[in-house]
Amino acid sequence: METNDKRLTIRDWAEDDRPREKMLAKGVMALSDAELLAILIGSGNKHETAVELSRRILGECHDNLNELARLSIVELCKRFKGIGEAKAITILAAIELGNRRKIADALERKQIQSSRHIFELMEPVLANLIHEEFWLVLLNTANKVIGTRRLTQGGARQTIVDLPMLLKLCLEASAQAVAVAHNHPSGQNFPSSHDNQITNKIKQGCQAIGITLIDHIIVAGKSYYSYADEGNL
Repeated sequence: METNDKRLTIRDWAEDDRPREKMLAKGVMALSDAELLAILIGSGNKHETAVELSRRILGECHDNLNELARLSIVELCKRFKGIGEAKAITILAAIELGNRRKIADALERKQIQSSRHIFELMEPVLANLIHEEFWLVLLNTANKVIGTRRLTQGGARQTIVDLPMLLKLCLEASAQAVAVAHNHPSGQNFPSSHDNQITNKIKQGCQAIGITLIDHIIVAGKSYYSYADEGNL
């Protein structure tokens, strides 16, 4: 009795199961994360279709797109057979576009009215980093965002803030109020003694030049700590 051991490719699947055709027929919202990823990479390897490879990639990232975003081009190529440099670049470029859309949506907000608004602005920038970065959010009199600036980029534990540079940027932008934000790659959403010291120095420096520090946000993945909300500002 003959058996057919030929592995099915995506072209052999039922049309409803093919990611591109499914998207055309049912819309982008009908696709799973793996199917969207499969469209980006286009093809799999000798043993996996693009969808199967995409499912494995996501599975090794615990089905968490934030974990996927933390991988470098080198790591993607090394860990997953069938992912070369071009495909890895495509994956990370798509993730970055998504992050920039989040930032654009947040910048369209007329006013920063809560710590959540600051978090929504900075989470796409900071949440997936494996090192610390410290950012400045510049505001006008109506608490409208007029700009953001990265002040420093540090190691995995902490970063040093250049207070004179921070104050210079505030004055150059004619900011009336500011917020600051940094991330904890460890995922711990509470401040260290170093964070407290930096916050106090920034608050005092801003007061000296007539600018209000409205909050300091610590981004820890999908959660955050707000000095203002906790009454520590």
